[in-house]
This record gives sequence, C-alpha cells and structure tokens, in this order.
Amino acid sequence: MAQNASLLKDMLSRAPVVPVIVLNDVAKAKPLAEALVSGGLPLLEVTLRTENAFQIMEEMATVPGAIVGAGTVRDLTHMQRAEKAGSKFLVSPGSPPQLIADAEKVGIPLLPGVATATEGMTVAEQGYSFVKFFPAEASGGARAVKDFASPLPDLIFCPTGGISLKTAPDYLGLPNVICVGGSWVTPADAVAEDDWGRIETLAREAAGLARS
Repeated sequence: MAQNASLLKDMLSRAPVVPVIVLNDVAKAKPLAEALVSGGLPLLEVTLRTENAFQIMEEMATVPGAIVGAGTVRDLTHMQRAEKAGSKFLVSPGSPPQLIADAEKVGIPLLPGVATATEGMTVAEQGYSFVKFFPAEASGGARAVKDFASPLPDLIFCPTGGISLKTAPDYLGLPNVICVGGSWVTPADAVAEDDWGRIETLAREAAGLARS
C-alpha cells in the first residue's frame, strides 16, 4: 500500500507532534511508550537506527493507545519487518523510485521524505498526498514549507529534522502542515535515567501545541 491518504490523515491528526524515537534498550520500550501516550502523543515513530529497533516496535505496539510506526525505512525488507512487528505506518528519509514501488507490496502506508519541489512533484505523480519534509531545519525550515504551498497545493507535510519546542509552532501554523516530528520529547538523559515523568511532561507540553 503506497498511501491510504484517509488512514494516514486520521493517524497524523491525532497529535501535533510525532516523537522520533532512537532506542536500543528493549526494557525501556514499554515505559517510554506509556509516558508518551499518557502525555497525549499516541503516534510513535521508532527509527531503524538501532539493532533492536524491531523489538522496540513490538513492545511499544502492546501499549494501549499507541500507534507505532517505523522510521528511517529504506527498503522492502525494512517495510516487511516493520509491518510484522506491529507498525501501522512507515516513514522514509527520502523517496527513491524503488522504495516507492516497493511500498505497493506492504499493507501499511508510507510517508515518504522530500526536500525539494522536484521530489514533491514526483511523489505527487505517484498518488501521494502526505509527505515528510526532511531534514526540515537544514532544508529551509518553515519558510520553505510555506513556499511549497502555492506550487504544490496537493501536498500536506510532516516536517522533521532539527525541530524543537520553540520552532514547532512556526510549522504548525502553516495550512499545509498536519504535524511535525521531533526528538526533543524523548531526551537521551531522561530515557537513560528512567525519568518517565519528565518525558510525560514534555509530551503533554508538545501535545498542547496549536495547529492551524
């Protein structure tokens, strides 16, 4: 499934921020997911940057209210393993032709990454409506996303990459942004110290951000 737009829209509309999670300690998966969901952030993007990423997804998928997705997806094997691990959506840093073709072979939707107008036009031709703008801050920030609105009115963005609590409102105030991805809600020191209360507080703060 390349992209079920209505399904993906429903998921991405659940909260203004999607936590971008880099975690390798399986024992911390459930309490981290519970803290984020309790704070009002049900969509959890688990990046495939660690050895135990698929196990992390499996654990988080058992938490009531959690909607787990796989980030840093780069090939069909990633997609298939993520789906088997309980992921409900896929996120890629880019949108190469083979990845877009392979997305048709799995049953969960893909949020492909774009950073230029050409990439946006290319995925739009393939029937995509929702895309990840990455790396957001390095690629022009909220100003770039705003400038895409007129020439690419059929695309809705989830900017990710370098976004913070301070800059998130700049994106969320744009009509072509449905949510943002951010790692600030899962600081490494808080995870290392099992400070789930702090993470829940950060999640609650992020969940309270207003969208346009």
